[in-house]
Amino acid sequence: MRVSSVTMYEQSVASMNRQQSDFLKVGQQIASGRRVVNPSDDPQDASRAVGVSQAMSITEQFADSRVSARNSLAQGESVLNSVSDAITSAKSLLVQASSDTLSDADRESVASELRGIYETVIGQANATDGNGRYLFGGYQDSSPPFVQDDAAGGIVYTGDSNDREQRIDASRKMPVSNNGDTIFRSVPSGATHVAEADGGNTGNVTFSKLQVVDADELVAGEAYTISFNDSTDPATYTVQDSSGTPLTNHDGEDYTPGMAISFDGLRVNLDGEPGNGDEIRVGAADQMNTNLFRTFERALSVLESPATTDAEVAELKNSLSTSMRELDNSLDNVLTVRASMGARLNELDVVDSVGSNRTLNYEQTLSDLVDLDYGEAVSEYSLRQVGLQAAQKAFVDIKGMSLFDYL
Repeated sequence: MRVSSVTMYEQSVASMNRQQSDFLKVGQQIASGRRVVNPSDDPQDASRAVGVSQAMSITEQFADSRVSARNSLAQGESVLNSVSDAITSAKSLLVQASSDTLSDADRESVASELRGIYETVIGQANATDGNGRYLFGGYQDSSPPFVQDDAAGGIVYTGDSNDREQRIDASRKMPVSNNGDTIFRSVPSGATHVAEADGGNTGNVTFSKLQVVDADELVAGEAYTISFNDSTDPATYTVQDSSGTPLTNHDGEDYTPGMAISFDGLRVNLDGEPGNGDEIRVGAADQMNTNLFRTFERALSVLESPATTDAEVAELKNSLSTSMRELDNSLDNVLTVRASMGARLNELDVVDSVGSNRTLNYEQTLSDLVDLDYGEAVSEYSLRQVGLQAAQKAFVDIKGMSLFDYL
């Protein structure tokens, strides 16, 4: 077979190109640190690496979502901390205002300080997250959730009853804020009972020491009305349930100032002289006023009004007593919600830890699939370099050969 000079040239050039391609491929692997630079290098591992990379990206997105959720919860928890401090300060002012030694002017001074606290609580209830979204409006977070409505008689809630949620992991959707209705217009389950006197009472009867003496006798959701009749001597009282039915042994019973009456597991102390038709209502906290803002408004109303007659003094005492009990219930509710936010912040830490471990596993799997073994690569690089040099030397030697040298 005859071998032409062109054939030898073509074979030599092809050998050099092949050696140079292999050499450059190893160099590219070393430069990038990856064994699989192009999908054609290892189609199966390249395909698996794409799936792992996508999973890592989703995990990173959830991590970013947890950062956002943590910021929202931390802001909400900080605001509720301020609200609980405000309620505690308000309760201290009401205790101070309950003293018999204070004059009307003194109570007006207390009312002025209490109004400042009230305005602070309204401001905290309308707090934003720094991006213009209101924390406690549920999904209606583009406008203040609590606004003054004179027609409705005070502060009204304009948000919705949903808690804004955010997905923090593939299988977990977490509430990142609580709606204002739950925080400022609710009481916790098991909150203490509340008593309040009718604003139109003409006598000076007052109540105190409302307490549960037998939890087994309590009637869930029941509310009671204690009504007085002073047309007889002595005056009498009747306790009716929510349907208007008098309770056994509490229908037209003699009333004595300073007495304590017990019914359906409850006991309340009564004092003072009632007017005919005067009423005191008693019920579970969630059946009475649960609106924190209305509690402030009730207390401010009586503190800013002079109390000169016996009936006005009794209304002052009863209103402050009711307001203090409602503030206690509201404080318990705020602390309960705040504790819930703290628990969610702790859960975020746990989910973060799980997410970090998951990311490490993905990184290890991805490294096993596409990363380069540098020791093996450097050896291969040296081998390919020698192969390329040998191909170049062979080409130079073949190029210099001619049959005329043998003639």
